[in-house]
Order: sequence, then C-alpha cells, then structure tokens
Amino acid sequence: MSRLRLFAAFLLVAGVVACADAPDSGAGSPVLTTSVPPVTTTTAERPKRMFEPPYPYGTVQAKAPAIADGMVPVVTHVQTDKPYVFITIDDGAVQHPKARELMIEAGVWPSVFLNTKYAEGHKDYFKQLPVTVHSHTSNHPNLQGKGFEFQKNEICGNADFLAGDYGKRPTLFRPPFGNYDATTRHAAASCGFKALVNWTAAVNDGRVQFQQGDKLNRGDIVLMHFRTTFVEDFTAFLNRAKQDGLTPVPLEDFLG
Repeated sequence: MSRLRLFAAFLLVAGVVACADAPDSGAGSPVLTTSVPPVTTTTAERPKRMFEPPYPYGTVQAKAPAIADGMVPVVTHVQTDKPYVFITIDDGAVQHPKARELMIEAGVWPSVFLNTKYAEGHKDYFKQLPVTVHSHTSNHPNLQGKGFEFQKNEICGNADFLAGDYGKRPTLFRPPFGNYDATTRHAAASCGFKALVNWTAAVNDGRVQFQQGDKLNRGDIVLMHFRTTFVEDFTAFLNRAKQDGLTPVPLEDFLG
C-alpha cells in the first residue's frame, strides 16, 4: 500500500474515533426543568423507556376541585377513566445520585413535595430532576391542632422559599405526616395553593403498601420519600404500576 493510501486510511480511522468520542448532542432527550417538560414520543434516536407518555406531558387534563369556604380541597385520589397512576416524593432529605437516571430511563416525571430544611442548599440537585416542585412546609411539623399563624408561616414560608429557588410558586401542598385540620386548609388557601394532596398507597423499604386492596388502581396517588432506599422504592413502584397495567403521569396535569 502506498504512503498516500496509508495516510488516507489513518485519517478515516481518526475520524471514526473522533465521532465516537464526541459528546451526545441531546437529540431526543427531555428538557429537564422544575416543570414537567413536553415529551416527544417519535424520536427514533431515543431508547425505549419503561413507560411511554400517553399524551404530551404538561398538557392540562383536568383541574383541581374548586376552593370552597376559603379552604383548599383535599385530594387523595384522582378521578380518571384512564389507566393512570401518580407518584409523589416527599421531603428531600437524601439527594440520591441515581434518582435522575431512574426517572429518565423509566420515562416517569414525579411530583416532589420539599421541605425548606431539607431542600435548602440543594437547588442544583433538584433542578436537574425531571420533576415539578411543590410545598411540604418549612420544618416538617405536625400541623394538626396548631394555630392559624403558625400554620400559615410554615406553609407560606416554604412556598416563598421554593418560589425563590425554582422561579415558580408551587400550587400543591402536602401536610407532614398527612395530618391536617380545617385551619390547615384555610392557611393553605391563604398562601395561594389549589389543593392539599395526600395519598392512597405508599412505598417503603422496596415494598408498595396499599390502604385498601392488594394492587394499584387508576387514579391512585402514591407516596415515596427521598431516602437511601430510593432505588429500591422507585423500582418497586415502577414494577407494581407495570404489573397492574397503569402508566405513571404527572399529577399537575390533573390538578392544573
């Protein structure tokens, strides 16, 4: 082989190696923001996820019940005739490094309810997750039985903090431990929330636990936490949803 041909072959090999080492352009990947991003389902380059979006995420499918008598509605289950389920993740105490990868690979965009005391100083971590951020009080107290000003300070203070860190005021509120009273609902309404959200099933130590029955049902709201067992818990939820024929979709789309 002539020197000219050898040199041309070298250039060809070098070009192939350079292309292999080039960073991914991101084509076909979801845009990660603190709001649920639109998802394109027809991009050939994107690997198949565990769940494919049944509609463009971020599209309002239903609205929260109206505020009545100055109190936010309490939502523990979403009325839907579609096989949808909702995953919510609380607190923010453990910033697990696998969370983002698991969410993206599954094609699941959770709703997270963050405390100020856990989320403070970790804005960069939560901003890179494909989630929508909501409120869970500043210091995670049991609100039930507390006075209006105490509850309002906990709820509004947390909303102010999240608005400052994430650029958007949260619209949904979850009381710590799921405990609330009429004062809580009044305080949440005064802080601008649309609904108080609780749950119908929970994931702990890699197991899905049901309040009723032995499976997930359409419209169920599932509770998780940012814990050291995040991988086991999130995987357990994904497998259970698949087993029960349900697709996880963003809660905000149904409480818009």
